[in-house]
Amino acid sequence: MMSVSGRAYGPYTALQMTAFAAQGRLIPASLVARTGQRQFSLATQDPEIAAVLDSVREAAIHAARKRTLKTEASSASPAGIQGAADQSRFVIVAEMKSGSVAALERAIFDLGPAHAIAPQAWLLSTALSVAALRNLLVQKLGRYDQLFVVDATNDKLAWTNYAPEAEVKVRRIWKKPAKTPIAA
Repeated sequence: MMSVSGRAYGPYTALQMTAFAAQGRLIPASLVARTGQRQFSLATQDPEIAAVLDSVREAAIHAARKRTLKTEASSASPAGIQGAADQSRFVIVAEMKSGSVAALERAIFDLGPAHAIAPQAWLLSTALSVAALRNLLVQKLGRYDQLFVVDATNDKLAWTNYAPEAEVKVRRIWKKPAKTPIAA
């Protein structure tokens, strides 16, 4: 079972929990309980769930490295000039209240060429999608930490732990204005 905003959901199978971890819906700071238990605890305190989280994280890092190496190899050859197009450029901003900034930064640097541009802000080039990147990095967040990811290449956003009012404002600001036809 999982507890979200004080409400219990489940029970879920091990396969469902693995899928939730891959989607970023189950993170180390998630509250979980086994069937029949009344007390919820952090996902990292359950050995089986912690192993699932580690496995999903390692698989995502391996896939990102593989795509990055493939892109670098194809862009190095004259016929592979298009290879760099597989990489996206991201701006990642975090507000770490309970998690480790160093652990988050290590995770970012594991995913491709990266550079810290300010405290708790980085630039990253990787072949991951914005959702996959957020889902991977959220594994390093504590319960109260916030993460905001901008895919500058594809004009997309992803975030975690923002209040509903903030989400509405972000969506409104990011939404592109309708294009008006040019009068002839």
